[in-house]
Amino acid sequence: MAAGVQIPSDIEIAQGAEMKRISRMAEEMGLHEDDWESYGKYKAKLEISLLDKWKMKADGKLILVTAINPTAAGEGKTTVSVGLAQALNKTGRKAVLALREPSLGPVFGMKGGAAGGGYSQVVPMEDINLHFTGDMHAVTSAHNLLAALVDNHLQQGNALGLDPRRMVWKRVLDMNDRSLRHIMIGLGGTTGGVPREDGFEITVASEIMAILCLSESLQDLKAALSRMLVGYTWEGRPVYVKDLGAEGAMTVLLKDALKPNLVQTLEHTPALVHGGPFANIAHGCNSILATKLALKLGDYAVTEAGFGADLGAEKFLNIKCRKGGLAPSAVVIVATVRALKLHGGAGKDQLGAEDLQALTRGFPNLEKHVESIRSYGLPIVVAVNEFPTDTAQEVELLKRLCRERNIPVELCRVWEQGGEGGRELAETVARLADAASAQRFAPLYAEEASIEAKAEAIAKTFYGADGVIFSERARRQIGEFVKNGWDRLPLCMAKTQYSLSDQPALTGRPTGFRITIRELKPSLGAGFIVALTGDILRMPGLPKQPAALGMDVDAGGRITGLF
Repeated sequence: MAAGVQIPSDIEIAQGAEMKRISRMAEEMGLHEDDWESYGKYKAKLEISLLDKWKMKADGKLILVTAINPTAAGEGKTTVSVGLAQALNKTGRKAVLALREPSLGPVFGMKGGAAGGGYSQVVPMEDINLHFTGDMHAVTSAHNLLAALVDNHLQQGNALGLDPRRMVWKRVLDMNDRSLRHIMIGLGGTTGGVPREDGFEITVASEIMAILCLSESLQDLKAALSRMLVGYTWEGRPVYVKDLGAEGAMTVLLKDALKPNLVQTLEHTPALVHGGPFANIAHGCNSILATKLALKLGDYAVTEAGFGADLGAEKFLNIKCRKGGLAPSAVVIVATVRALKLHGGAGKDQLGAEDLQALTRGFPNLEKHVESIRSYGLPIVVAVNEFPTDTAQEVELLKRLCRERNIPVELCRVWEQGGEGGRELAETVARLADAASAQRFAPLYAEEASIEAKAEAIAKTFYGADGVIFSERARRQIGEFVKNGWDRLPLCMAKTQYSLSDQPALTGRPTGFRITIRELKPSLGAGFIVALTGDILRMPGLPKQPAALGMDVDAGGRITGLF
């Protein structure tokens, strides 16, 4: 960035943007008026039938954007994703973006939104980060409808013989609220329901969110909902949603949420923003429908997977690609000088000062993620997302460290310059993607592998761990899952995003550690088993100074403080 140049805040840039009407966007994309439904002037939902309509149309190249382990210094993975899509269009190529929807939890908490930043954002930013088209509310409503039906079943005689002590279906809320993790319900006498322990998870951790993102039709969605586990009988028999007959009503609430959302970037690149599972507690990818539509709409479809490659990319490759029959043609790994210095032991208050030693010590974190992606035979490029405090010496050192290991690397200035700042990255990505073999890659493990073998494969390949330790509870659950025939499902590791290990403080590239799996959660509708590691929680809490306290709206409805 040029000295003395002041970049406005994200919301100031977004509010000053000249957006195209969504009708014009749809027209330029070749969409018929029956192919989409307007949600105001600048948002729309696309009809699922488009995939069948375009089934003979060739797919574009799929570009996956992932990152190093996140730090408090910021990496800008979504910003780079947006900037790369804009840059591909600037170089004369036809690119479409496919991203996840933000959750209100981090928006009002600490992490922030998920609409990009600077001059590489998706807009209307305020809408996308807040209520958007109501998808989050639909997932919340469908999830809590099932919870209400379950407790009503207990109250009305419990014909299925559900054991109130072995209920696995909790309630959800799209907000960080630690006080709701463990609660008592059914108090108030005989008319107040059956008293039992319960709790809340955040909406993006709901199995319904995962199902929404992995379904490709309403029938697919309803069938998956019917397979979800509710709890167990007094005799230990599993009880599913289909036993309650609730899948139809839940699908009614979700029928519009299943349709991908169409918006645009600041440079009018089409963006499909749909689905919002976190990668530390869920599978961290946007919907298969949105990704497949992006592949039909563009010659290049740019998508991202949450947090670092050890979480988002691993689940993208082993869960989403397996379910959707997808395969990336190239992978971008986002890194910053600041974050690598933190991984190398630099203090958060020292990141503005040049520190070549800390950068060198932190580089192995990036190197491990590169190794993990290369184990699939996929072409990669490192995108160095430049920050104003980066020195020329630091940037040159990082590029040299990459080149010494034969890692393609490009400097990225899309936060400051939009698509123009990503031209070199776009050229490299296009070259790698165009040269990629059409042969489908193989997932890391076979479905018939045991739960233990799947966990070992993920831990050793993606984390660099020596192995996996299962708690006594987890081992008992494995026996139960084998008995019920659930052990052949893929594994979704719920792990801290801050470290390759299951201990957040172990930054950089730790060695000599094992991953401890304390509990397993069957997500039978979504089609995977969640393995809970370390202290990971499915309902986050707010920080001491929540971002919500800095937000406001004036008499004209103009929002301030939203990034």
